[in-house]
Amino acid sequence: MQTDDFTFELPEELIAQHPPSERGQSRLMVMDRKTHRRYHRMVRDLPSLIEPGTLMVFNNSRVRRARIAGLSEAGGKPGEKPSEFLLVKRLDELCWQVMAKHSKRRKSGSRYLFDGVCAEVLPAAANPGGEGEGTLTLRFDRPIDDAWLDIHGHIPLPPYIKRADSRDDSERYQTVYAKDHGSAAAPTAGLHFTAELLAKLEQAGVQSEFITLHVGIGTFLPVRTARIEDHFMHEEHYTISDETARRIEQAKAEGRKILAVGTTSVRTLESAWQENLSSGGGGGSLRRGDGSTAIFIYPGYRFKAVDAMFTNFHTPKSTLLMLVAAFAGRDFALESYSEAVQERYRFFSYGDACLIV
Repeated sequence: MQTDDFTFELPEELIAQHPPSERGQSRLMVMDRKTHRRYHRMVRDLPSLIEPGTLMVFNNSRVRRARIAGLSEAGGKPGEKPSEFLLVKRLDELCWQVMAKHSKRRKSGSRYLFDGVCAEVLPAAANPGGEGEGTLTLRFDRPIDDAWLDIHGHIPLPPYIKRADSRDDSERYQTVYAKDHGSAAAPTAGLHFTAELLAKLEQAGVQSEFITLHVGIGTFLPVRTARIEDHFMHEEHYTISDETARRIEQAKAEGRKILAVGTTSVRTLESAWQENLSSGGGGGSLRRGDGSTAIFIYPGYRFKAVDAMFTNFHTPKSTLLMLVAAFAGRDFALESYSEAVQERYRFFSYGDACLIV
């Protein structure tokens, strides 16, 4: 299957540069994959659109203020701007896997100063995090934790948002239910939900459960292979509590729908679901506790755990669009995206949403 099979024309002005004025005041395209019908609502209409008894699964990972800027200890040209690094994954007490522009220019042994902390670029051969383009490992001279990042770091807005982060982004690029630090990007489908909307969903008979998947480096890496089957997915860490797993299993056993909020929730559930082969595939269970996934979902995949999906509109040729195409059908997904462009929906992280049933 070709990567070019998952592209569409997107005017640049439809890429949302700011969140809506109020959280939750976004448009919603409802996509019925059985009838191939679409209709247009608002996110606030969700309580009337979701079948009572449905169990919604949210990702409660919290975004780190993981973008930091440092000056070269060796000095540079007069007026040279600081170099930016994105902390993606902690490797040990002092070392972090990072992404950086012009990473090949960051030579081994180079040292950078970050607000009283110094970090050195490790040699490629000793780089345990060097599993992809643009990655390096920085070794800091003292531990860098989330408390330090909350003071000195910046919100890691995606590269298609062409502005610096603001004070508002500290709140709006974080879900209202975010709990555990660890993501290098927000699980953006969850940005639409307010405490009021969650309460209304509960009143409408919709159950909510939370899993954790820390969004990692794969979110930032495009599919550069001609054949999607040749694309390499990076691992991401997830956690599912015993109580949450039990409730999801119960809903499945009772024939109630599982609605995953965001592609991260989809990937977690599909990775952790274990079919009961002895019963002919009619039942199953979720693996509890900590795990990791490098699952790549594209058309031809058979979904086992997820029955419906709430998600944003994704970038052309991305693994996220391929996942949506696997769930909704490629032709219907691309037709829906074309209609979203015609209807002037807002795209990507701060954009509008779709409910696929």
